[in-house]
Amino acid sequence: MQAMRKGHLYLLDSLEGKNPQWLQFIEKMPSAIDRNMLRTVKDGTTNEEVLRVLIDRMETLYKKLPSKETKAAIRKAKECLTLLEKRTAKRMAQNIEGTALVSAPKKESLKKFFRKIASSK
Repeated sequence: MQAMRKGHLYLLDSLEGKNPQWLQFIEKMPSAIDRNMLRTVKDGTTNEEVLRVLIDRMETLYKKLPSKETKAAIRKAKECLTLLEKRTAKRMAQNIEGTALVSAPKKESLKKFFRKIASSK
């Protein structure tokens, strides 16, 4: 694997080394008009979509050659996908999806954060 543009464009090795594959992730930049709004500069896929592909592939291969490691990898990949989907849902609920704004933590999280700071003094 070679990162051609870190975070956005990758050249993936093929198993036999003959036909490398490109993997292009969506690339967004702050808008010139409103720095908090993001605009697409290069269309591509998402982490979630790649995880769905990996899950499908591992489930298919698991049916042919089951192993506890593959089963664990499927479970972990699904967990990753769930976390990313929760992040998106939270950003949508806060009406900040598609922006450069940081998602606000829940009130309980803020209390824990400030307690941790206070106890470290």
